[in-house]
Formats: sequence, structure tokens, C-alpha cells
Amino acid sequence: MTITIDPHAIIAAAPKGLRTESADLTPSEFLSRYCGPTGPVKLNDWTAVGQSRTSTYTATLELSGHHRTVVASGNPVAALTSVLYDEGYPMEILQFHQRHTDSGTATFVQCECNGRRGWGAALAGDGPESTMRAMIAGLNQLGN
Repeated sequence: MTITIDPHAIIAAAPKGLRTESADLTPSEFLSRYCGPTGPVKLNDWTAVGQSRTSTYTATLELSGHHRTVVASGNPVAALTSVLYDEGYPMEILQFHQRHTDSGTATFVQCECNGRRGWGAALAGDGPESTMRAMIAGLNQLGN
């Protein structure tokens, strides 16, 4: 799945700390650093069934060259965090910000993994997908 991100919309929605940290970056550099899809973890497929707390989410991840499918009801963040931990990425979310924009739901997470901290950002059609993409972008930004 390809997602087109409006860099101005996502930067405008970013929390103050991230806007300050990235003030010297061009919109293209911001997207590359905080929303970049490169790294050891990639979200290959995402499906949501339902629109409530009882929704079921299925995600297919590529983790350092092998595939893993995650199915979660209600809370995809907990499922993703657990899978990442099992795969050797003990990620902790330190800050979480989510805003609705005209382009979709923007999510920003400051995360820590193996003693390193960094931000990840994503823009997607719904909150759970945006959150998962931001978590993965944050992990990948740390260069683990």
C-alpha cells in the first residue's frame, strides 16, 4: 500500500517539541527522517474489520527479512509492541500525539529502544494504522 503524505499538513500537526527539533529541515527532509519507510521493520499489509473497540486488526510485518502476521482485537498498539519485543526490539512509547487533519490522522510518537530515543510520524486514513506506521517509523529512525 502506498500512502501519499502532505508534508505541510503533517509538520503543522506535529507537537511543539518535534517542530522545534526539526525546525532546520525542509519538508522533504522531515518526511525522510521521521516518516521514512526504510529500516529493519516494514508494514507490508494492514486490514481493519469494524470501527469500534471490538475491531480486529491484521498486520503483516517484515522484520529483518522475515514475515510475521499480527492479529489484535481492540488494541493494535499493544500487539505491535509485544511483537517488536519478541523480535528483539524492546520499544517503549515515551510521548504520543495524534491529530486529525484534512489529509487523515497524523500520529507522532517519541520512542526509546535499546537506550536510544527518537520520533516517528505517520499520516493514514485511520488512527490505528497511523499509530502503527508512526511506531515503525520511530523504530526505524533509531537505526536499530
